[in-house]
Amino acid sequence: MNTITTTEPRFTVDLEEIHQKKQTLERIKEELKQDFVGIDAIIDELVNYIQIWYLMPEVLNRPIIVNLWGMTGVGKTDLVRRLVSKLSFQDRFVEVELSNGDVTSWRSSVANLLEDANVNDGKPAIVLFDEIQRFYTIDTDGKPLETTKFTDFWELLSDGKLAKREKDDLDYYINEFLFSNKQAKKRKDKNEEAEEEDWTSPIGLYQANYWKKILNIEEDVLTIAEMTREELIGKMQAAKKHKKVYEPISHAKTLILISGNLDEAFTMADEIAESDIDADIFHAYTKKITVVDIKQALARKFKPEQVARFGNIHLIYRSLQRKDFEKLIAKEIQEVIDKTKKIFNVTLQVSTNINQLIYQNGVFPVQGVRPVFSSVTDILETNLSQLLFEALLKGFATISIDYDFERKKIIGNLSNHQVEIPYEGRIDKIRQGNVPDVVANVSVHEAGHAVAYVILFGLAPLQLKSKVASNYASGFTFPHQIYHTRKLLIDKIKVYLAGGIAEEIIFGRNNATIGREHDRESATALALDYVRKYGFDEEFQAYYMMQYGYSMSMTVTDTDVEKMISRLVSETHELLTEHKAFLVNLSKSLYEKGSLTAEEIAQMAAQYEIPATVKEEGYLYLFGYQEQLEKFGKK
Repeated sequence: MNTITTTEPRFTVDLEEIHQKKQTLERIKEELKQDFVGIDAIIDELVNYIQIWYLMPEVLNRPIIVNLWGMTGVGKTDLVRRLVSKLSFQDRFVEVELSNGDVTSWRSSVANLLEDANVNDGKPAIVLFDEIQRFYTIDTDGKPLETTKFTDFWELLSDGKLAKREKDDLDYYINEFLFSNKQAKKRKDKNEEAEEEDWTSPIGLYQANYWKKILNIEEDVLTIAEMTREELIGKMQAAKKHKKVYEPISHAKTLILISGNLDEAFTMADEIAESDIDADIFHAYTKKITVVDIKQALARKFKPEQVARFGNIHLIYRSLQRKDFEKLIAKEIQEVIDKTKKIFNVTLQVSTNINQLIYQNGVFPVQGVRPVFSSVTDILETNLSQLLFEALLKGFATISIDYDFERKKIIGNLSNHQVEIPYEGRIDKIRQGNVPDVVANVSVHEAGHAVAYVILFGLAPLQLKSKVASNYASGFTFPHQIYHTRKLLIDKIKVYLAGGIAEEIIFGRNNATIGREHDRESATALALDYVRKYGFDEEFQAYYMMQYGYSMSMTVTDTDVEKMISRLVSETHELLTEHKAFLVNLSKSLYEKGSLTAEEIAQMAAQYEIPATVKEEGYLYLFGYQEQLEKFGKK
């Protein structure tokens, strides 16, 4: 055996064992990538960070802390559970949900929870603190909350140590046991047969398990269970004499994983019910989230010193791309095909139309993978059961499934026998339920936003829709990320105003709808920041957003902001009137199709000699500062 013996502290390094463990980690990494879709980078990082803990936990002086952040349904908790299973650490794993609410457990400390799970012993273990955002320690105003439960969580993160029990508790339990045995011995000496106890009998498993935890006895539980009371008292006295029983347990060999949903960092998470926004757009936005954003989000829930204790290993899940969802759907369908063959010996063939049907009814980018699983069951497995019954009854060995989008029917072919099942996707049904007049109104409104965006920014919007999955007909124009400047704030306000103004131009002022409410709110907020926060108005150069002893009267800016918005309304009306032909054509096209891509918008703009560049998701629109700097001062 190839080994190395270290100096202080002394332990033997088995190089062959380490090599085998390293190969195991590589195998696990590849298996996890087969199990999950779209999180290969997360898996690579996670395995890399836990490597030293798995290979040589003896060298660690503090526990490894890895944080997993992402929106719901991206696979944070499931990844940890699969990893634990593949590492064969199920018996050394505990999953904890800390909360400020007093409803989850009567336990008041992390040490208690880990003792219950038999992992508060300093040996290698894995602890997952899930949904950590529920354990906030400050309120929305940043004021500390009174917390009495699980305060040792922060000690664990700080130095990796947890007290087994308070000293007074240990003394009480030990002295109570000693006293009880002393009284029993006195009764025995007095020949009180009714109270006689057999001191030569083993203490049993219950007492063995209890005192192993309290005294941190090295022997296993079965060995301790064979001890007599006299032998156990000897262990107690030795433990008290050496004081080791009072020392906190070091969790340097414990892998600590922290998981949570931080909506403060993932600001798009409130689009929870939106199934019509392109998944690639959400993905591009989540790619912009950094460790700094995560720490700022944590600072809204925890005290500064507590945020520091989370460490700097933060794995940030991105929302899944369209190709990831498509791969996941194909994977789930293949599992249904394989299961059908294995259980019923029936060959199943599934058309790509079924894939498309599942995608457009089961993909909610912000909700992750769970709605997809549900839709596979709803669309494929539920309807397959009807076809399987008939196939088994009549002895058919092959089933092919297709979907007719025009007739809204699932078509099942069993050899030369065809079965038609009426079916309309649950989300498709909502989309088709939009009232035509309302869709026409929404199409003009969204086209107004899009025309202003194209003209002012020279870009085609990422996505333009007027038919979405909503009981209330609505739409959206999805822009790129804008690097705010004085001019671009003005342009952005105009884009917000353009939707309602387009309605006035096409339908008349009296028929303009209240769909402009959110637009006006956003435009007003930007205008207020323009004046009060950024000092872009020459008449108001102070910062009007301070509070307490430094607050200024913000009402003095109201008139100026109102005049500013009125002026921008007039300018936006002129801009749309000038390009009315483009507005009308775009509105009609959007009404007919319900959705337009950036390429289609750019092509239409070109017909009116309006430049509209197509840029990918995640593109940041900003002024050419570098070029301007290089030119500055040159003759």
